[in-house]
Amino acid sequence: MYIKTEAVVLREVEINDADKLLDLLSKDRGLMTVKARGVRRGSSPLKSACQLLTLSEFTLQDYRGKLTVQEAQSIEQFRPLRDNIELLALGSYFAQAAGAVAQADAPNPELMSLLCNALFALGKLGRGQALVKAAFELRLACLAGFTPDLTACAVCGSPEADRFDLSQGTLSCSGCQTGESGIRMPLSPGMLLAMRYIVWCEPKRLFSFRLDENSLRELSSLTEAYLMTQLEHSFYTLDFYKTLLHYGDTI
Repeated sequence: MYIKTEAVVLREVEINDADKLLDLLSKDRGLMTVKARGVRRGSSPLKSACQLLTLSEFTLQDYRGKLTVQEAQSIEQFRPLRDNIELLALGSYFAQAAGAVAQADAPNPELMSLLCNALFALGKLGRGQALVKAAFELRLACLAGFTPDLTACAVCGSPEADRFDLSQGTLSCSGCQTGESGIRMPLSPGMLLAMRYIVWCEPKRLFSFRLDENSLRELSSLTEAYLMTQLEHSFYTLDFYKTLLHYGDTI
């Protein structure tokens, strides 16, 4: 049986001198692991379409539950990311995080759209890394079933709350006692407005908000901590991305 689908390459693993295993996020089939035979050879017609962070149209052969790439044609390679190691590392983190949320045989076009739009915003649109990272992380948490309640303080009902509970995904005021022992992170008015925008806006407008640089860094730290807390998962690609940022600060 043959399957045709559009998918993004989330991960590639070399398994011998010529082949790779690919983790794909498919538009209509969710998370898939496929084998690409001969793709590591320079003459392989599959080579460009089977690269990490490439959106491609795949024709797959399904033989006894094992999927093999028969044909592949790249649709978008997000080339600007490949010319910048920081962008490539951040994009790889997005791919790994999306893979942690995706499920096999569970179509999730919103997840694939979020990933592709984030990669496009980083590369061709040139949006700031902290902005794209924060928007991606918080929206991914929503798609994973962890939409935070950002309407008002969970204790007093004030819409101008200044704390965010990472475990509960709720707002509170610094003077309100929540009765919970979870970590509460400080939240400026600008950060709260940005979070509300990210959660409630139309997907196509996700990366269109503005925030000053310091607030963006703080927001990126908050959304990262929230996503990790809810998923109970860490990502080696994120650790690598952070080492690049720290290296850049020292030179």
